[in-house]
Amino acid sequence: MISGDGFKLDKKGGQTVLSLSKLADIPIRLHRAIPDDAKLKQVTVKKEPTGEWFATFGVEVDRDLPEKPDELTETVGIDVGILKYAHDTDGHAVESLDLSDERERLEREQRKLSRKQHGSNNYETQRRRVAECHADLRRKRRDFLHKLSTYYAREYDLVAVEDLNVSGMMESPSNSRNTASAAWRTFLSLLEYKCERAGTHFVAVAPAGTTKECAACGVSTDKPLWVREHSCPSCGFTADRDWNAAWNILSRGIKQLGAGRSESTSPEISDFWLANETYRVSSTPVETALPTGTTTVPAKRVRQNLWFWLAARHSLATSWKQEAPPARSERRQP
Repeated sequence: MISGDGFKLDKKGGQTVLSLSKLADIPIRLHRAIPDDAKLKQVTVKKEPTGEWFATFGVEVDRDLPEKPDELTETVGIDVGILKYAHDTDGHAVESLDLSDERERLEREQRKLSRKQHGSNNYETQRRRVAECHADLRRKRRDFLHKLSTYYAREYDLVAVEDLNVSGMMESPSNSRNTASAAWRTFLSLLEYKCERAGTHFVAVAPAGTTKECAACGVSTDKPLWVREHSCPSCGFTADRDWNAAWNILSRGIKQLGAGRSESTSPEISDFWLANETYRVSSTPVETALPTGTTTVPAKRVRQNLWFWLAARHSLATSWKQEAPPARSERRQP
């Protein structure tokens, strides 16, 4: 039996029961077992618009978080977007989750609801169907975001992202629906706490100029949104627009992490970018818009199997390094 203030969790006749003080004993189905060393602090009981009831437990566990590494061996920069949900420096372009069928079903059920008499039994039945459509959309989106954020948190020593002002972007009349559907802030929040739990450095950098700035020489070039290729007029470096931005995000993240640490205690981090010029091995501009070996990852595959592309990632380790932007110390003069 596990108990807290005003409630307890027990088993009666093989059935898990939540006993609420002065209310009732409620049979429940646990989503997952509560750890033996966990101390229950609170419980929140909530009724969803679909009519389902959920009990959320707050627990306290006495565990130390893993230490974050001083020496970085696996690093990644992630640029989020609409056409591709995430494009990283490791050669992955994760497609956005396609929920068009679910949205069409929602709109269809909403039209049916508008034709029902408010307050009638038929109206209440149809209202629940609309609520179920909303819940289906929400669950599929969060499932995708949980699996994608878990992958990055577990596989890298440092994850660098943009510190996006999503609420400000939502106020823009252009593309606000796609921005809301992408749920970037939810993804970044999930990624941040999972990195903390996995002992991974999480760095959010200023997003200004990451798309315009050349990852090879640092020269900024204005380009409209419909131009999907970065072509530097100064050094001649050419790459996919989002991939170039991901490299700038990683570069800023490593510098920001190094600046926040004592050079006497961790010189490896502060000097990481200069010490790893093999990440950018040539001053010769690449000739393709996409780096050789870039893997397009369907969102459906991410939801089906989180780890299916790990083998592809390691097999691409050589090809993506050869296509990385040239070192700025080796940039060509304009």
